[in-house]
Amino acid sequence: MDADSDVAVDILITNVVCVFRIRCHLNLRKIALEGANVIYKRDVGKVLMKLRKPRITATIWSSGKIICTGATSEEAKFGARRLARSLQKLGFQVIFTDFKVVNVLAVCNMPFEIRLPEFTKNNRPHASYEPELHPAVCYRIKSLRATLQIFSTGSITVTGPNVKAVATAMEQIYPFVFESRKEIL
Repeated sequence: MDADSDVAVDILITNVVCVFRIRCHLNLRKIALEGANVIYKRDVGKVLMKLRKPRITATIWSSGKIICTGATSEEAKFGARRLARSLQKLGFQVIFTDFKVVNVLAVCNMPFEIRLPEFTKNNRPHASYEPELHPAVCYRIKSLRATLQIFSTGSITVTGPNVKAVATAMEQIYPFVFESRKEIL
């Protein structure tokens, strides 16, 4: 088994965060009173609204800015449009604009365990490992704006600005992780 051989490693997207605007001022009190699945946080000046399908939670501000979290794929845009439609049904003049995926979180399991001290030593400028603070190596790829949390069990958590950056980060990290794998006796 070598690092160049094609090994299928599944990347499971667990969270997609997106932002959009609806270009109108919102009456949060009206949303809280008339909307469904709503939590009004008056002290902070926002409303939390939950959708069941796709399963997302939206943070809504009175300025019309909305942040959606919890989508498990790029279906986040579908959820955002459903949310805008539900606000439109409450009587607001909604115009869906400026949609942007801000963050993607994915998990990947390697078919082997990883020796973290060796991995950190070999990749020193990009990797930092403080076992007393956190059980994983933090590996940053600045060109992709991606951060990887690498655990000794072989589990890798990747955070990046989009799905393509997450996949590219996994492709880049695999050879480095492979050379620090634990030998099976």
